[in-house]
Amino acid sequence: MPPLERALPIGDTLDRGSAMDRFLLVCFGGALGTGARYLVAIGAPRILGTTFPYATLTVNVVGSFLLGAIMHVGLTTNLMSPGLRLTLATGVVGGFTTYSTFNYETIEFLREGAYWLAGLNVAATLLLCLLAGALGLAAGRWLVGS
Repeated sequence: MPPLERALPIGDTLDRGSAMDRFLLVCFGGALGTGARYLVAIGAPRILGTTFPYATLTVNVVGSFLLGAIMHVGLTTNLMSPGLRLTLATGVVGGFTTYSTFNYETIEFLREGAYWLAGLNVAATLLLCLLAGALGLAAGRWLVGS
């Protein structure tokens, strides 16, 4: 199981909440994260220009930082409940960027000495996402005929 999935509360351990409670917490956090991503997407080009994808870079870097901090604090202290960790990590940061999850899982593989899995994760993500993106573009072109 990937490191992030091992660290997320599943079952009856989440503040005695139900699966529906967890789902709603993630949805609420996701709404906040996607809203924040939208604000960065419209703000970064205004401030930094449009010659580089600054908004994407910003959300990926900030999201990676936030997920690392949230997971460390949430897993090593009592400062954060499992429900809050789930809301922030999966909901807010997950809605803000998915790169942060990839980054966290790769770092955890490296930390655990699973260098092969870390390398595989990087290579597979890069190659498969590029391939999927190209196939998606081709499917879109096929769909609309251009």
